[in-house]
Amino acid sequence: MSVADDDFRPGVAVEVLPGVRRVVAPNPGRMTGPGTNTYLIGRRRLVVLDPGPASESHLAALLAAIDGATVIAVAVTHTHRDHSPLATPLAARVGAPRVGRRARHPDWQDPSFVPDVVAGDDFVLESDAGALRALTTPGHASNHLCWHQPADDLVYTGDHVLGTVSPVILPPDGDMTEYLQSLARLAALAPARLAPGHGPLLREPARVIAGLTAHRLAREAAVVEALERLGPAPLATLLPSVYRDVDPSLHDMARHSLAAHLIRLERDGRARRDGDRWQRA
Repeated sequence: MSVADDDFRPGVAVEVLPGVRRVVAPNPGRMTGPGTNTYLIGRRRLVVLDPGPASESHLAALLAAIDGATVIAVAVTHTHRDHSPLATPLAARVGAPRVGRRARHPDWQDPSFVPDVVAGDDFVLESDAGALRALTTPGHASNHLCWHQPADDLVYTGDHVLGTVSPVILPPDGDMTEYLQSLARLAALAPARLAPGHGPLLREPARVIAGLTAHRLAREAAVVEALERLGPAPLATLLPSVYRDVDPSLHDMARHSLAAHLIRLERDGRARRDGDRWQRA
């Protein structure tokens, strides 16, 4: 097996860095790209990160890739339903603890995930590929964790940073202010590479993170402009104006991020609502 990062066939273990393999789950889609990336970190003493959705074929692929190695933890970045449902059956099969956090709100979450070990800042897992250190990065989800692998100057970003798209923020569990703060925290870490929950490795983290931050602030400016021009108005009226550059088929998801922007503006005293209608404060 050669080091590669262009093979997204479901169930195939691809070594993306020495000692780090990616197995893509069979759940491709408009929100998941090629599918959810499950990472096997280590060789004979390893961590399985983001085991993915409930899938018998993916479970079989992960067990084949583990191939008798010792799994010290089945860890997650967050508990959205494309990332964590396989954690419980996999952990039971390999005799490893589930490591992660519970979310503040049940919306969009995997109710089957109950951590055996709760991870917070500076919690460390030790695979034979080196230490894996937790970094709390709420925003996309309240329980989101990135995982830093200092030996490779690499951060596993889950859905916090995806590279080609801006993650959806899903209130009430997701929070736009927390998301921007978490982006700044990741930027300050200045890693050399990012391993996202969907898609290929990102080899220009500073550029990607700066681009995501600029995108979110530009979208926020568009929300303010729409409030001044259209308000008082319900979210459904604001949506096509704020997201005029986005395919209307994606507006059903974009409305969640719009709501997150409006909530942030309301908390900052820059917007107010009356019932379902929003306007500039």
